[in-house]
Amino acid sequence: MNRRVKRVLAWSGIAAGVLILAACGYLYYLYNSAKHTAAKIYEAPAKPVYVSKDPDVQKRVDTEAKTPDRLKPFTVLALGVDQRPHDTGRSDTIILMAVNPAKKSILMFNIPRDTRTDIVGHGTVDKINHAYAFGGVNMSIQTIERFLDYPVDYYIKVNMEGFARLIDLIGGVEVDNPFAFNYEQHTFAKGHLTLNGDEALLYSRMRYDDPRGDLGRNARQRDILEEVMKHAMNLTNVTKIDSMLSEVGDSVKTNITFDEMKQFLTDYRPAIGSIDTVEIQGKGQTIGGIWYYIVSDAERSRIHNLLKNQMQ
Repeated sequence: MNRRVKRVLAWSGIAAGVLILAACGYLYYLYNSAKHTAAKIYEAPAKPVYVSKDPDVQKRVDTEAKTPDRLKPFTVLALGVDQRPHDTGRSDTIILMAVNPAKKSILMFNIPRDTRTDIVGHGTVDKINHAYAFGGVNMSIQTIERFLDYPVDYYIKVNMEGFARLIDLIGGVEVDNPFAFNYEQHTFAKGHLTLNGDEALLYSRMRYDDPRGDLGRNARQRDILEEVMKHAMNLTNVTKIDSMLSEVGDSVKTNITFDEMKQFLTDYRPAIGSIDTVEIQGKGQTIGGIWYYIVSDAERSRIHNLLKNQMQ
């Protein structure tokens, strides 16, 4: 091998080394950037640990606390909050997800915001979404745990305007709209639609022109969240993940740590194959001049048992 070829190979090796170091440095930067944003959105609630009245549920919770198995089932409460200036706002979207990697599935359902129930820590019976206005995330979680008689492991609180930006970042969402409607000067045709962030927010907010009222709106919210989750499960680009975290940094609070996020991304994501939805049944009733959604004890037991079976 002549001297010139040796020099070319040497410079090629150096160039390759520099590129590798640069790539490693960039990945390290992205990792630390994502870690910084995850720390910014982290917010652990000071709520007491919920103890279920169902001995089977509590036995599972106690057993898993002592089990080193990494892929444990868990519940996530998603609160969509419309915050206004000088107002705490209300949790107008309340969605619970039960994730079980052993079953390769997620069970997802809305709790209608007008559901009448005990507000834990406030001493009143009111609409369930008022718990957030009275006591923020802590009171919301405690109220929902008692309503379902099931512990909430994680929560994600999202300002809905930030959710719209997140949808734009993933390139929009696709939905099948069951009927045409107009909402806030925007027309949504019947059939398959591709929505940007602002459109998805409007699509999920319409309520009074839906023949199913709040239940119809809940179904549209679940469709959009399911689309976002599918996009998130398909993310492999670390740059996109960092951009998403940075974009929602001012709009999201959660008790999920950065290490748990990494674990969900690497270990849980490949284990989830389907998202199943269920609807809480009830009826409307006016009490004291206020309209409520009334959920019977039998229906609450049905939802509790669906949760319990999903998490086994």
